[in-house]
Amino acid sequence: MPGTFKKVAEFTLRRPADAMPDSAREAAALMMLDTMGIVIASGPMEAGVIARDTACLLYASTEPRYTARMLFDGRKVSLAGAAFAAATQTDNLDGHDGYNPTKGHIGVVALPTLAVLAQHLPDLTGPEALAALITGYEVAGRAGIALHATVSDYHTSGAWNALGVAAMAARLRGQSDAILRQSLGIAEYHGPRSQMMREIATPTMLHDGSGQGALVGLSAAILAENGFTGAPAITLEEDRAAPFWQDLGQFWQIEHQYVKPYPICRWAHAAIDATRGLMLTHDLTPDRIASVEIATFHEAACLFPGMPDTTSQAQYSLPFSVAAQIVHGHIGVEQITGDGLSDAAVARMIGRITVREHPGHSDRFPKGRWADVTITTTGGEVLASGDTHARGGPEAPMSRSAVIEKYMGFATPTLGENRAAAIRDAILNLAAPASLWAQVGDLLCDPPEA
Repeated sequence: MPGTFKKVAEFTLRRPADAMPDSAREAAALMMLDTMGIVIASGPMEAGVIARDTACLLYASTEPRYTARMLFDGRKVSLAGAAFAAATQTDNLDGHDGYNPTKGHIGVVALPTLAVLAQHLPDLTGPEALAALITGYEVAGRAGIALHATVSDYHTSGAWNALGVAAMAARLRGQSDAILRQSLGIAEYHGPRSQMMREIATPTMLHDGSGQGALVGLSAAILAENGFTGAPAITLEEDRAAPFWQDLGQFWQIEHQYVKPYPICRWAHAAIDATRGLMLTHDLTPDRIASVEIATFHEAACLFPGMPDTTSQAQYSLPFSVAAQIVHGHIGVEQITGDGLSDAAVARMIGRITVREHPGHSDRFPKGRWADVTITTTGGEVLASGDTHARGGPEAPMSRSAVIEKYMGFATPTLGENRAAAIRDAILNLAAPASLWAQVGDLLCDPPEA
């Protein structure tokens, strides 16, 4: 087998949990908690309801070994169907973590994969659950970087995070090297090479393709177990891809994810943060703002330009998100759903906002997400933010307590404080040697109380 694959197989199948650094396990638990909040909050949303109902219609299973309960729903479908449903609903509330070099997201599929497969692993320890999650992040992240570096189009996360799902399944299901190799090849070949900028131009529930990434990744694992072939995965085995895998097991990508302060496309965050900073520094109120000029990178300038009609458009709109931050001082689920989509004050503020591309900010993408904002007040004062990077990543990390507070803010309205807190405490305890995944898993499948 090729050298790069051998390296991936050794890491995926035989790297012990205690051979992964404490810092990586701590980061994994925090990223799990952050993503869990979005899984929970996205459940009642229209896209989540459709995804779970569709999983029941199309992705059921008659074999108990391949069946799982859907998260925060309880109905039984296939392993792949349950992962698809959770990843699709999470993808449609754009508040989950991401990784700058991949221009996309990993936790959105990694957490559902773990939660679904672990339903058949009653003795899975907390440290091993974290190790499986780390495996998904490390494999998917490198597959994403390799894909972006070797193809011309900009594909959604589902195109490459499917490989992380396949790797997690191989580890948790005890697959052989040979089965893992076929599974990775199948996942890459069937992965949805969907066009990210098409979704940016016309935002829909397709979002970042991660629901299909989860479906493909778990389907690939089961296909390979049953003898289906698909190797090689060229994002691992092609010569051009080899450099992207050299630091596997040495540099821990899980420690360099970003956390989103807002459930909005990450591309808009730098402008939101720059605006937020100016308003806090100068004690501005919305009625004092005459105009807002946003300079940002090309991809962010392509975001939906006007007042959104749908939640999908709202999450992929730069002017709307900045206007919502100005008017409300925060952006939560209530700003991007229901009456938030017809907020007259936000609509008026959008009319005062202009967006332009800044070549310097474009040059720094995707390594960074930069913008600068100039606000002119009704009194004629011109206030400039200077270059601002989006909060939440390695450049400007959110504190551990802020991430925990974010989780509770998203989870509590759906589950209630007691259940949300129990999940929080169980996840943050997973690194303890005596912990079991079941302490988390037992809390994840029953639907919220009416």
